[in-house]
Amino acid sequence: MKSIKLRAMAKINLSLDVVGERPDGYHDLRMVMQSVRLCDQISVSPTRAPGVRMKSNLHCLPLGGSNLAVKAAELIMEECGIRSGVFIDLEKNIPVAAGLAGGSSDAAAVLVAMNLLFELGLSEEKLRELGVRLGADVPFCIMRGTALAEGIGEILTPLPALPDCSILLAKPDIHVSTKDVFGALKLSEKTVHPDTDGQVEAVREGDLAGTARLCGNVLESVTEVRYPVIGAIKQTMKARGALAAMMSGSGPTVFGIFEEKSRAEEAADALRKGSDASYVCVTRPYHSRSSHSGTAG
Repeated sequence: MKSIKLRAMAKINLSLDVVGERPDGYHDLRMVMQSVRLCDQISVSPTRAPGVRMKSNLHCLPLGGSNLAVKAAELIMEECGIRSGVFIDLEKNIPVAAGLAGGSSDAAAVLVAMNLLFELGLSEEKLRELGVRLGADVPFCIMRGTALAEGIGEILTPLPALPDCSILLAKPDIHVSTKDVFGALKLSEKTVHPDTDGQVEAVREGDLAGTARLCGNVLESVTEVRYPVIGAIKQTMKARGALAAMMSGSGPTVFGIFEEKSRAEEAADALRKGSDASYVCVTRPYHSRSSHSGTAG
């Protein structure tokens, strides 16, 4: 029986601005989002028995109905009337609850894999419409690459590829609740908003230094105050040559943008030798926005 194997890419927020609250409890956002090459590996295979079964190399990961990858498979089954079952094999490399959209990217990969596996012929636009029902980051994780994201994150405008560089990821050993961070955010006239339009223009011009200079995340005003270790990681990166160092999403992962891989590796070594970060990884931007390329086996 054939299977579809895909990579589920992590993402970072080059900028994250909250521009207002919505009646439904969500927030209106403007973000520049970037896929990176750190990825999970997902294999989806058909089974004769109905339903969704799943296994993972990460033993603490819930594998039932609360897992977004399982929810994605069930959503496609319900929408498209698929009666046979599937087996999902997830090799987890993206740290969980890190602000890197690991769960959302897994769900996105499963949506794409189910489309290929059962030859459903769903467009990317349709997959993104389904994806937003699972989570605000899922549509971007289906598209991948570089994009301006608006609304709750589902309104996407593709942007040119970020110039090649090294991206250092460092996650402290803390848990951050996205719901709590947004709930504690108080927008006022004193709120410092990132220059998203300026950053979009820098990305379009291929200006890496300008893109880095205009990085900003309004959620740092909540998370970094609560967890000073985030600021300490940023300082370590900047002291070793990062063009920018900023928290991704609601945290707690911090990313640094480096022109030279050697400088990124130096900063990574410093963080590994210290006690601020429990996970450290040097990666690169993921440039392709083409549809997921799967292998069938």
